[in-house]
Amino acid sequence: MIKIRAAAPKDAMQIAAIYMPYVISSAISFETKPPTPEEILARMNASDGLYPWLVATTEDDDAILGYAYAGQFRERPAYRYTVETSIYLGGGVQGQGTGRLLYSALIATLIAQDFTQAIAVLSLPNEQSIALHEATGFRRAGVVREIGYKSGQWHDIGMWQRELSEPAEPPLEPKRFGDVGVIVAS
Repeated sequence: MIKIRAAAPKDAMQIAAIYMPYVISSAISFETKPPTPEEILARMNASDGLYPWLVATTEDDDAILGYAYAGQFRERPAYRYTVETSIYLGGGVQGQGTGRLLYSALIATLIAQDFTQAIAVLSLPNEQSIALHEATGFRRAGVVREIGYKSGQWHDIGMWQRELSEPAEPPLEPKRFGDVGVIVAS
């Protein structure tokens, strides 16, 4: 059985290990140097308690199978109701439902926090990630051509968008992750 929980500082090493192959051997991530566990921990701490970082673990909580997180979409204050989401799964986990379970929990948590929109930026082509995003309610919002150069070639990105809640007037301020906790979607 898979458990979904909030990421903890002790998870930074396993998260870095999951992310490393995406950086080293693909254009799924546009980073060119894998972040260290310390850099991952700094990223987690930079969320300042507002943005969730979740992990999917084995039932005994020893092995992290994947992680998903949300972060600031853009710096301007008017964007504070929107988040950018990401998900990465460990090798051999893809296609087994872990990604959908993990991403559904992230989305349910963001809804409970009163965010209104989620944006996912995917390097293209990436059919597996597109399928996961569309299965969890994202829809294609657009493509930006030849924007990232990695592995000797130019890559496009696609933007997928998911409405999390009806935008209120005036909008509700998003709640802190620590005040909401992990919401496991049913």
